[in-house]
Amino acid sequence: MKLSARSRYAARLLLSLASHESNTPIRTAILSEETGITIQFIEQIIRPLKKAGFIKSVRGVAGGHILDKAPSEITLGQIVRTMEGAISISNCLDCDSQCDRSVDCKTKKVWERASRAMEVELDSITLADLLDPQDSAEA
Repeated sequence: MKLSARSRYAARLLLSLASHESNTPIRTAILSEETGITIQFIEQIIRPLKKAGFIKSVRGVAGGHILDKAPSEITLGQIVRTMEGAISISNCLDCDSQCDRSVDCKTKKVWERASRAMEVELDSITLADLLDPQDSAEA
């Protein structure tokens, strides 16, 4: 599985919001500068993140975006599932009709195990973990 730019940028965007310790909304232009993500792409990424309850937006002059959950409550697995759907390394795991061999496939169980291992690992890493410089050095 290759993560899309949407997943990688969503993680970067949420991490940027998490790095701001105050509860002050951060404008899209500032997020763009900090993350290197275009304003147009940020606006596309924010929609599903808001729907998932990770971000809330504030309108007005002092408006912007702010985390709606604590960084310790947001995992990379949640972010990827929000942006991509199921975490699987093969399309055949998402839908049996993708492959006419799925009923007697000798490798399907391996792809399932590998996908679950990746999902468990992504679910074990929170934004708070990524903010901690000691954890980052160990990773």
